[in-house]
Amino acid sequence: MSRQVGRPELRGRAARLARLLPAGPANAARTPFVLLVVVLLGGGLITLLVLNSALNEGSFTLSELKRENTELTDEQQELQRDVDAQARPDALRRRADTLGLVPGGIPVFLDPDGTVRGVPSPAPTPVVVKPSPSASPSPSPPAEAPPSPGASPSPGASGTSPAPEPDAPAPTDTPAPTAPTPGR
Repeated sequence: MSRQVGRPELRGRAARLARLLPAGPANAARTPFVLLVVVLLGGGLITLLVLNSALNEGSFTLSELKRENTELTDEQQELQRDVDAQARPDALRRRADTLGLVPGGIPVFLDPDGTVRGVPSPAPTPVVVKPSPSASPSPSPPAEAPPSPGASPSPGASGTSPAPEPDAPAPTDTPAPTAPTPGR
């Protein structure tokens, strides 16, 4: 008896389950939806990967630009130190002296009506600065003197100057002394 009772029960449950589950064509409608979700998730992951790569590339570019900025800042500071050193009064004075410039003296002004305020005076004459002997190039060797009639050159001394005669003054290679520059 249990077999007969069980079968109608199973038939009822199976009929109820069959009503709850969609039929064959309903499963076919579910497949495009699942594919759409998978495609959207895959596309989102790929988009995140591309964005992450772009951000990493940007961070590499940013670090390179920061390094270049640091180098340029150092160069700018070095150039500013050079400008400051050349703008000091003593450096300007030395440069003006080498260019032959002289101090202007007391300024004189012209009024709009043409009258002169102040006493005009001529500028002092510039002092010519001569280079020191140590800065000049080495003097050229003296030209060879013609051989004296009684002297014969030695066989191994080709290209050398003959020895000066004992009563002749010896040539000097030292330049003439220069007068010291005033104000230094």
